[in-house]
Amino acid sequence: MDEIVKQALLKWPNVPACHGWLGLDARGNWFMRDERAQALGPFAGAGAPGKGSALKHAKLIEFIQRNYQPDALGQWFFQNGPQRVYVELEATPLIWRVHEDLSIQDHCGRPALLQHCFLDELGRVYLITSTGFGLVHSLDIGYVADAVEQGRWQPQNVLCADLPTRFSYVPSPSLLQK
Repeated sequence: MDEIVKQALLKWPNVPACHGWLGLDARGNWFMRDERAQALGPFAGAGAPGKGSALKHAKLIEFIQRNYQPDALGQWFFQNGPQRVYVELEATPLIWRVHEDLSIQDHCGRPALLQHCFLDELGRVYLITSTGFGLVHSLDIGYVADAVEQGRWQPQNVLCADLPTRFSYVPSPSLLQK
């Protein structure tokens, strides 16, 4: 967490949390969900009419990613100064990029070590790593296929509906507020 964020938390410890305004899609992209986007519906599922506007400002994205983490309940948030901005997840809290050498890093650029590989009923691949659980980016499935064919990775079957409970994350913290 950035030092300036830690200082803001000390100065203003009781700022209310923000829900529904920030989303992370299945490709690791961040979305700002203004009131109009939120009124259109949920961030994920059923065509996701309320996705919002993709963030493009590199410095803002870097700031969000440096201050992105889970709380004790498995709700992922971005610590924006003294305020927690809870994140709506299209898929999982982390999106994994797999490289040709099979090294992996999350969508925030943090490297990790593979522990287990999973495959759901829709053919999506997930990884549990030294730093957490997430979906493999769709562009990197070829590297995963190579690793499986070489016998280096052995996916275990998992049901998509079981993922949040099994891996302790909350896809939509805003639903807990209603």
